[in-house]
Amino acid sequence: MAFHAELADRIRFLIGTGPEVTEKEMFGGMAFLIGGNMVISASSQGGALVRVDPAESAVLAETTTATVAIMRGRPMPGWLRVSLGDLDSDEQLGEWVSRAVSYVRSLPAKR
Repeated sequence: MAFHAELADRIRFLIGTGPEVTEKEMFGGMAFLIGGNMVISASSQGGALVRVDPAESAVLAETTTATVAIMRGRPMPGWLRVSLGDLDSDEQLGEWVSRAVSYVRSLPAKR
């Protein structure tokens, strides 16, 4: 399954541009990175794969419609899946993008 191009366009608009912002096709989706760290991806599995503080993963999974991402059969704290239906409005998507950008900006840039 290909990633959702309209969702990628909406993410691109919200993240904005800058020398530290890049895009890369990863895992069949379109990933958006800041300083080499993945922020969010328009996922090939539908919806978005969102990076968050791993310490907040469980609480966010309990208090929102997001679920902890499963990769290679293992739960991955720090990565949440948000369905496309839960990203219908710009406000919904904006909240996830803001949360992910804030967390990634707290990380050291990759070389």
